[in-house]
Amino acid sequence: MTGAWLYDLALCLHLLGAFSLVAGTVVAAVGFETARRRNTCADIVLLLGLSRIGAVLVAGGTLLAAGFGLWLVTLGHWGYCTPWVDAAIGLLALVAVIGSVGGQRPKQARKLAAALAAQDLPPNAELRALLGDRRALLLNYLAATALLAIIVLMVVKPGSPHQ
Repeated sequence: MTGAWLYDLALCLHLLGAFSLVAGTVVAAVGFETARRRNTCADIVLLLGLSRIGAVLVAGGTLLAAGFGLWLVTLGHWGYCTPWVDAAIGLLALVAVIGSVGGQRPKQARKLAAALAAQDLPPNAELRALLGDRRALLLNYLAATALLAIIVLMVVKPGSPHQ
């Protein structure tokens, strides 16, 4: 009975992390995409601040999902040589790296927008370039796509017997 209780606890905390990771990704994306379409620096700062909250949720969710997910592999019957487990771990590492790199331009944009807003200036070409940086956009959308692939792997568990 103790083993089942521990497994259920690990699963609950893993799912809490996964929900936080996905929710944070959505909050960050919506804040950033909306900020890109605003015409005042104050609005951009506010929305990129919301994206920053999303990034904190992503970081916390990643730690919870990864930590308790690894514990689930140990408690469960899959093992670390299971292809879908290995793929999910690799994709999560990819999400963390490219999401972090992709988040640098929005961070720079938030700081610049705050400086411009403090002087009551409109968005300038540098701010617009940071908000429209194609590399950052590509990396962030790639991270979101990899996150979706992780969810599919967690649900489908390809090659595993159905429970």
